[in-house]
Amino acid sequence: MILCCGEALIDMIPNEAGAYVPHVGGAVLNTAVALGRLGVTTGLITGLSSDPFGAMIAEHMSASHVSTAYAVRSARNTTLAFVHLDEGQATYTFYDEDTATREIQPDDIDPVPSDIEAMFFGGISLCNPPVADSLLTLALAQPERRLVMADPNIRPSFVSDHEGYRARLNALIARADIIKLSDDDLNWVIPGEASLEDKAKEILTRGPKMFLLTEGGDGATAYLQSGRHLHVPAQKATVVDTVGAGDTFNAGCLAALRSEGALHPGAIPDLSESTLHHMLTVAARAAAITVSRAGANPPWTMELSDD
Repeated sequence: MILCCGEALIDMIPNEAGAYVPHVGGAVLNTAVALGRLGVTTGLITGLSSDPFGAMIAEHMSASHVSTAYAVRSARNTTLAFVHLDEGQATYTFYDEDTATREIQPDDIDPVPSDIEAMFFGGISLCNPPVADSLLTLALAQPERRLVMADPNIRPSFVSDHEGYRARLNALIARADIIKLSDDDLNWVIPGEASLEDKAKEILTRGPKMFLLTEGGDGATAYLQSGRHLHVPAQKATVVDTVGAGDTFNAGCLAALRSEGALHPGAIPDLSESTLHHMLTVAARAAAITVSRAGANPPWTMELSDD
């Protein structure tokens, strides 16, 4: 099983008439749902409210074969994210003060079972305490034999303490076996005029065994500590919106590594070119399906068929 750790929330997305309609979302939940739909046994460590939105989230998780057994239950409200779309590109306004996920404390999280294969961390839950500190504590407590992947999915406007956030990210990057960042995220983590390739190499000096860079329509690149790298172009798609695209990409990478028997830290440095190509291609194909339809609606396994 893969455990995803972070927010589950409600995306309020405008319809054609401009009215906001609730959709289950959150970067980490989207990754968990995409994994479940790709046939990977998956659970989600998140805050799950007893309010109607919490019930909506739990139903959505179950429908996509994501276990709710690891959720931290409470009567606090569900986080809301109002989505603003500009030619399909999404920006967000978050309301998460005193919510079910935001208020998770370290002691609220049950011990991780020994048979968990990998842990995924990311999203806005890494931005602000107390949940941000709780998840970092959880990540740092993972044994070296368990693969850890992280995608901060950075939202600078949501961060209350940029210095504290950078410190958390640096600690998480040092622990993670795989780090994924978009080009915008990478330029935020490492400001300056250096090339994306040079910045990718800088990330690898901080500890990860593999760095994944996504550049939207320009495709994605995997960088390894050995200096090897592999690029694949983006899959062709008619973009409806980009909600959940990066999250689906994450799931595609993890699912592909698992299918290749490479979902453990020792396998990452020696991944073959064919395995890297398979991983990136599956991830890009899955993301292309997600952007071709409204909201975060990742594909099921049968939708990735070459037929």
